[in-house]
Amino acid sequence: MPTLAVKKDELYEHLGRTYTDTEFDELCFEFGVELDEITSDREEALKSSTVKLSKSEIAKYSEDVIYKIDVPANRYDLLCIEGLSRAIKIFLKDMDSPTFRVKESTGITMTVTKSNTDTIRPFVVCAILRDITFTPERYNSFIDLQDQLHRNLCRQRTLVAIGTHDLDSIEGPNFKYDARSPSGINFVPLTPDDKGSFSAKDLLHFYETDPAAKHLKPYVPIIKDSPLYPVVLDANETIMSLPPIINGSKSKITLDTKNVFIECTATDLTKANIVLDTVVSMFSEYCAEPYTVEPVTVEYQDANQTVVDSYVTPRMYTRREKATVEYCNSMNGINLTGEEMVTLCNKVQLGPAQLCDNGTVLEVTVPPTRSDILHAVDIAEDIGIAFGYNNIVKRVPQTCTVGGEQPLNKLGDLLRDEIGRAGYIEVLTHGLCSIRDNFTALGRSVGPAVSLSNPINVEYQVVRTTLLPGLLKTLQHNKSASFTQGFKLFEISDVVLPDDKWEVTDTIVGCKNSRRICAVYAGPTSGFEIIHGLVDRIMALCEVAPEAEYIANSAKSKEEEYRVSKDGWTYTIAELDSTDTVAGTYFPGRAASILLTSPNSNGERIQIGTFGILHPDVLKNFAIQYPSSCMEIDLEALL
Repeated sequence: MPTLAVKKDELYEHLGRTYTDTEFDELCFEFGVELDEITSDREEALKSSTVKLSKSEIAKYSEDVIYKIDVPANRYDLLCIEGLSRAIKIFLKDMDSPTFRVKESTGITMTVTKSNTDTIRPFVVCAILRDITFTPERYNSFIDLQDQLHRNLCRQRTLVAIGTHDLDSIEGPNFKYDARSPSGINFVPLTPDDKGSFSAKDLLHFYETDPAAKHLKPYVPIIKDSPLYPVVLDANETIMSLPPIINGSKSKITLDTKNVFIECTATDLTKANIVLDTVVSMFSEYCAEPYTVEPVTVEYQDANQTVVDSYVTPRMYTRREKATVEYCNSMNGINLTGEEMVTLCNKVQLGPAQLCDNGTVLEVTVPPTRSDILHAVDIAEDIGIAFGYNNIVKRVPQTCTVGGEQPLNKLGDLLRDEIGRAGYIEVLTHGLCSIRDNFTALGRSVGPAVSLSNPINVEYQVVRTTLLPGLLKTLQHNKSASFTQGFKLFEISDVVLPDDKWEVTDTIVGCKNSRRICAVYAGPTSGFEIIHGLVDRIMALCEVAPEAEYIANSAKSKEEEYRVSKDGWTYTIAELDSTDTVAGTYFPGRAASILLTSPNSNGERIQIGTFGILHPDVLKNFAIQYPSSCMEIDLEALL
C-alpha cells in the first residue's frame, strides 16, 4: 500500500478541524485508510542515521508531527494532502463533492509525429491549469503527487511519465511531441541546471554515473538503448522535456508560476488519462476558477503530416455504474433501504445516486477521481464504509455450523502427503506463462485461454490451462541435479479454463478455475511404468476401483477383492486417441487416457486425465536431456 506523509498541522488546517492522535486514528479506520505511524523529520533522521548526529545536525530537522497514512493502492486520489483532506471533508459532510468543468479551448494543440513516437512511447495527453496560485506547501504537494503517481500507477515511469511546465515561459499555441535521434537532442535539463546544455547521450551518461543524480538513474534504461528518444517541444522547437527522464530548465515550475502546462507521455493511454485526470482534479482547486481546467487538442500526424487521429484531453469523464440493493446489503451484512444508500453515496463521492428498476438497483455517479470503481463490489465496499463498519450489528448466526476444510482442498492435502512419500518433490510454479510454453512447445494447437491485454513480457501472456509447462521448466532449470535414480516432480494447483457460462455472484466471468494434479518423471529411462503406477496409486487413495477387464491384466488382481472403494466408482485406461487435443505432447502409441465411471457421470465413461511418454520434440523445446513421462488428472472429477 502507498504511504502518504502529511504534516499534522497542515492536514488539520485543510480539514478545518483538530483531533487527538487517537481520534484521528479512529477517523482513518472509519474512512478506510490506516494511520501507520506518527513521527517527525527529526525522529526519522535519528532512526535512519548510521552515525551519531551532533546537536547542531539534529537541530536542522523539524519536530513538526508527521502522520504516515497507508492508503489503498487503487485510490490515486488520496496520494496528496489535497485529495485526502477533500475526501475526508466530504465523508464528514463538511463539503459537497466538487463538480469539475472543462473550459472552452483556447486553441492550444499538441502535434504528435506518430511514425516516430510509435517506436518508443506512442501516447500523450495534456491539460492546462490557468491562474493557479502556489504557496511553498502547495508547490511541494504538487511535486510529491507526481512522485507518488510515478511510483505506483505509472510503474516507475515505464507506463506514464508526467511533465509539468510554466506555460508563460514557453512558446505556444502549437506544441510538438516527437521522437528523434539522440544526436539531435540538446538542451539545458532541470537537473543539473548549472552545467549548461547537454546532448541526450551525455545527459543519460551523467545520470548513470553522477551520485548527485542517483534519483534519476533508475529511469535511464527505459530509453537508453532506443534509436529514437521522445521529446516534447514548443512552437520554437525549444525542448521542454525528455520523457520519461527529465524536464527542461527553461519551463520549470516556480512559486510565481500562474499557468501550468501538463503533459503525460505514455505506453498505456488509459493509465495516462487516469494520471492526468488525477493531477488536474487535485490541484485545479487552487485556480482562480476552482475545479476548472483548459483542454488541449492532441493530433497524430503520419509521415505526410496528415492528421490520422485526434482527441481532446483531459477527459474528466463522469460515468454511471450499478449494483443491486440486495447485493450491497448482503456483501456488508446490513439491511438498508435503497433511499438510505442513495444518501450514503454522497459521503464517498458517488453521488448523485438514484434508484432504478423499481428501487432494486442503485445507480451511482462515478467522478473522474474515482477510477477505482470498476465493479458492483466496489460500490458495495463504499456503501459499507459510508455506513460505518463499527455500525454493523454483530449477529449470532441462525445456523450452527462447524468450520472445516473444503473437500477439494482436503483431498489435495492428503494426496500431497502420499505422493511425497512416493519420492516425488512438490513444486509451486507460476500461474502465468507464454503462449509458446502453454501450447506450441507442448505440441498442441493454440487454443482458447485467458490472456493478458498488456503482459509485462512474453513469459506472462496467458493464464495456464495445464500444469505441465511449469514442471518441465523446473526440470529445465535443474540440469545440475542428479537424474541417475530418476527425478520426480509433482504439483497440485489450479489452471484457468475459458467458460462463457460460469457465474460468480450472478456475474458471468468468462472463465473458471480447475484443480489439477500433474507429475513428471525424468531419468535414464522414460519411466512410463512409474507414472502408470502413480496413476493407479492416486485412484486407490481416492477409493476408485479399477474395472474388472483392466485389473485382469495385473498379477495382483486377487487383491482387488479387498480394496476399499466407493460404490459405483470405477476407472480404466485406454490408448489416447491421436485426434485428442493433447496427443501431440506424447510419443505416438505411448500415451493413455484415464477414463472414469461415477454416479456424477450417470454411469458413462468420461476422460479425466492422460499420461504417457513425452514426445522428443517436447523435451527438445524445454531443453530436457533425459527421457520423461508425465500425467495430469482433473482432481475435481474424483470428488
